[in-house]
Amino acid sequence: MIRYFDYDKPFDLELGGRLDHLRIAYHTYGELNSRRNNVVWVCHALTADSDVADWWPHTVEKGRFLDPEHHFVVCANILGSHYGTTGPLHRNPATGKPYYGSFPDFTIRDMVRAHILLADHLGLDRISTLIGSSVGGFQAVEWAVMQPGRIGRLALIATEAKASPWTIAIDQTQRMAIEADATFGEERDDAGMAGMAAARAIGLLTYRGGSGYNLTQQDREEFPRIHRASTYQQYQGEKLCRRYNAYSYYVILNAFDTHDVGRGRGGVAEALRTITARTLVVGITSDMIFTPDEMRVMQERIPHSIYCEISSEFGHDGFLVEYDRLDAIIQPFMNE
Repeated sequence: MIRYFDYDKPFDLELGGRLDHLRIAYHTYGELNSRRNNVVWVCHALTADSDVADWWPHTVEKGRFLDPEHHFVVCANILGSHYGTTGPLHRNPATGKPYYGSFPDFTIRDMVRAHILLADHLGLDRISTLIGSSVGGFQAVEWAVMQPGRIGRLALIATEAKASPWTIAIDQTQRMAIEADATFGEERDDAGMAGMAAARAIGLLTYRGGSGYNLTQQDREEFPRIHRASTYQQYQGEKLCRRYNAYSYYVILNAFDTHDVGRGRGGVAEALRTITARTLVVGITSDMIFTPDEMRVMQERIPHSIYCEISSEFGHDGFLVEYDRLDAIIQPFMNE
């Protein structure tokens, strides 16, 4: 069941803006034990929500690494999202109307600061294992640097310590698609939907990569009236439009590009050296967004860390698809 934490003090943002009221949506699974040492916090990716059991198949189950019989699992929805935490469709207290395009700029660091408020509210002084994939990994590595004493173990999957020019270029291409929709900027919930559908289709090319598409989207006829890969792109764009909004998608892409764990800390290498959590870094062989080579470099900079790699044809989305392989890696790490 979704829950909410309301922070009624002003929440100042790193880039100079401010939210006069902050609401954070979150889910929990399992029970906190008497020693309060069974907390597993999951940081979610771009358009996911706080319901891990829904978007990460076969993880919040008995015998899996998010087993609610053994762990108290927490996942909080990120700032700017469409799923309950304060975002562009929420009411701006200053105007009485939704923010839409006036939602203030924020960073990955702001996302983490918001979740620290929630962790404090829940009385979770120690997080036994912090797990993040993709943009969730951005949050997890930032949190491990920001509060090293709070995090016992850290699992980083298909992610990085800093947004690269390549990933920023992917985001900019998606923003250009949204901006090309003439309705984007209008003060209504469904503004920019056609642009967001195109942006999602662009993003999927990088999430899956050629091997994933070639494996799953082959035509079954010699001369199809419309190619299977074409219908897949259209379907995925329309699917996101049924559950999300273009303003949230746009501002989270902007926040993605701010990610730099070394900002103000002497650079990435220096920042990563401050992590005290026992760390697992997991790369995916076909990931074209965060390549295995980049993941290895990050791992080498983190003390007390190990690197594992999953062989998958599903690119970056392998972290969602290869749940059995992930479980075989993460569960022993958590139980060392």
